[in-house]
Amino acid sequence: MSRPFRFGVNLLSPASAHEWRAKCRRAEDLGYDVLLVPDHLGMPAPFPALVAAAEATGRPRLGTFVLNTGFWNPTLLAREIATTDALTGGRLEIGLGAGYAAAEHESAGLPWGSPGERVDHLAHTVRELKRLYAEDPLQGLLAQESGPPFLIGGNGDRLLALTAEHADIAAFTGARDDPGTPGRLLALSTEEFAHRVARYEEFERARRETPVERNLLLQLVEVTDDRAKVVEPLAARSGHLSLDQVLELPIVLVGTVEEMAQQLIDQRERFGISYLSVLEPSMEALAPVIDVLRGK
Repeated sequence: MSRPFRFGVNLLSPASAHEWRAKCRRAEDLGYDVLLVPDHLGMPAPFPALVAAAEATGRPRLGTFVLNTGFWNPTLLAREIATTDALTGGRLEIGLGAGYAAAEHESAGLPWGSPGERVDHLAHTVRELKRLYAEDPLQGLLAQESGPPFLIGGNGDRLLALTAEHADIAAFTGARDDPGTPGRLLALSTEEFAHRVARYEEFERARRETPVERNLLLQLVEVTDDRAKVVEPLAARSGHLSLDQVLELPIVLVGTVEEMAQQLIDQRERFGISYLSVLEPSMEALAPVIDVLRGK
């Protein structure tokens, strides 16, 4: 049986206290289930932003999407998480990633390791957080007894295996590193994406009896009667994919509201993805689709 849909919005833009609270209330009114904050320099700091979001809203859960674990010492991160979980009344979800922006590490004066080293640090962070959640004084602070659920995102085999072992929510990126341009991501074709999901399922079957929730970040969302025209700029930037291939991408959601809703139903059936996230500029565009799919 399919999981019911959940929808999250990743709030990117800095704002005053009044503007931030108004934005969070608008997302709640539009039907979003999760208010998310990323972990990038130049964007809002995730934990204070989530506490403010909790004060402004009553229903949505709150999450990081995703923490760059290279920025964090696990012990200090555990304190931030426990305090935020307490202050948000147990509405917190923690998204974790290995990081992909070398320039941000350089700007912060932090080491930028190899891909393997970054995944090692992510794995160490996950294990340390689980250990620290079970110990005093965090046990006395956490609102969720076992700690907030983990969302782990990635694309490579090691990250998919780590996700299968530790995550409560498996997040698929729908993109891969461009070997010719550090820091640039290339969209996975539908066939490549299907292969990554199938690979994750292999790891999951070996480690779990029950599948976990699956998430996908939608990169382009627009209501339109001319799907091809909307995706032409993306197709022009994606030289490795044809226009038709771009139209089929799981991370691209364009069309009439009915077409968009059916696409998400079809993707849930094929890939098991029931939790969809969008970036802040697409918050309003997805709202009518949320209305159609509510409770399905």
